[in-house]
Parts: sequence; structure tokens; C-alpha cells
Amino acid sequence: MTESATTVALLHPGSMGAAFGAQLRTRGITVLWCPDGRSAATRQRADDAGLEPAPFSCLLDRADIVLSLCPPAAAEELAARVAAYGFAERTYVEANAVSPDRVERIAALLPDATVVDAAVIGSPPVGGKTPTLYLSGDPSRTGAVERLFAGTDVRTRTLGVEAGAASALKLAYSSYQKASRVLAAFSYAAAQAHGVGEELLAIAAKRMGSYLTEIDYIPKTAARAWRWGPELTDAAALFRDAGLPDEMMLAASAALDGWGAARDADLTVEEALALLRRLPPEG
Repeated sequence: MTESATTVALLHPGSMGAAFGAQLRTRGITVLWCPDGRSAATRQRADDAGLEPAPFSCLLDRADIVLSLCPPAAAEELAARVAAYGFAERTYVEANAVSPDRVERIAALLPDATVVDAAVIGSPPVGGKTPTLYLSGDPSRTGAVERLFAGTDVRTRTLGVEAGAASALKLAYSSYQKASRVLAAFSYAAAQAHGVGEELLAIAAKRMGSYLTEIDYIPKTAARAWRWGPELTDAAALFRDAGLPDEMMLAASAALDGWGAARDADLTVEEALALLRRLPPEG
């Protein structure tokens, strides 16, 4: 089977998933998705990306490869739903930001399929951006996924045969990236509350690349908190498995809960900080 003859089921076309689907469509690959219960925004993204709608059962019947790109908290539930349809002898690409343990649990849900551990690092592949899709698992299946994206704006890199390697890399990276964003917001809020916000920015500006200089990113952090929280909870599990304390990741995840009302909202810096200051006191 040639790559262009491969049919991919995309679960589900969020901003990242739809962009990945659009990249596959540039190669003539059929990309299916299930519109049942999805929002108007999701339907529009899928339509713009050239994805083909199909009922869930039909989608799985036709798919050679399932690509799971969903909020991390829903990854196992989605895999269980796929398993309930008897998905077998094909490839399931688990590309969500989940812990290696959860990858193993997902693989156990799909014993008759081959689960490829995958992780995306970088922004969605639009406007010239080139994220990397890291892969680990059966070489024949990771190789097939690499070939799918050959010539697209999605870079691929295989890390070996050990399932969980790609997820470990993703969480090791995102635990710093996302926790740093959270800490930067807290630091700025504390300084601003004492009238020294501008002084803090002046100090931070002396260090190249400090998140503390990027206060305009605070509303984006708030809007994405609903998705980042579960990811940092899984990062805590990664830390525990490595014999490291998990408190920082758990605390950052709990802090993000305070931004629950900001999901996908277009806020100002002050509005985002106002929500942040409503976090309940510790204890």
C-alpha cells in the first residue's frame, strides 16, 4: 500500500489535529474524522483542512492508521472507545501528552493493534511552522508514520523501539516549558501586587529569553490552562517514576485549575491575573 492510498482516522481535529490532517491532505492522503457531538468550530476546522466526515464505526472500519490527537485527559477514554469497535491488525498512533504508564495502559486496551507512542513538540504546522512528531515503537510501524509525513511541514524523528520514550521526552520538555509559564505569571502577579511589576520586568529583561519578559503570554496561558493541567499531572507521574519529587508539577497543575473559566477565552493581561488571584489559599 502506498502512502497516498493509506486512510488515516484523525481523533480529533483540534487546532493541532486539523493542521496535521491538512498536511496529510497535501499528499493526497484520505483523512477521516467523526463530527458526532463536535462543536461548530471543530467542524469548520475539519472542513477547512479538507477532512472527510464519517460515523465513528465507519471511520474505524476504513482506517489503516488512527492518529489520536486530543486533550490528554481524554486519551484513555478515546482509546477504549476505539477498542470497543474491535480495532485490530492496524496502527494506533497515541500522540497525546500523556505519561509512559498511560501509553502502556492504552496499548493494553488495544492488544490486537500496534500502538505507536508519539509526541508533538512545537506549534501546529501552519504559516511555515514545523513541529516535530517524535515516535517510538515497532520500527515497521514508526517507519510507516514517518513516510506518511515525508515532504510535509511535520518533521518526524524516531527515538527507538521502547514504547513510552516519545511521551517521556514530551513531558520532560513540557514540564519545564509549561510550569515556567505558570511560574512567570505568578511572579509577575506578586510583583505587580506590591507595585514593583515594572522593576521585575526590567530585571528579567537583562536575561535573554526569560518568560518573565513575555507578559502578553499570560492570557494565552490562562486560555490553555484546561489542557495544560492534565498534562502536568502526567508529568508528575513521570517525575515519580524517575525517583524525583512530584510536588512542583502537581502544584502547577492545581494552579491551572484556577483558570478553568478562561478556557479558550480572549482575555487581557489584567483579566487573566484577576482570575489567577481568585485561587483559593493553600490549606
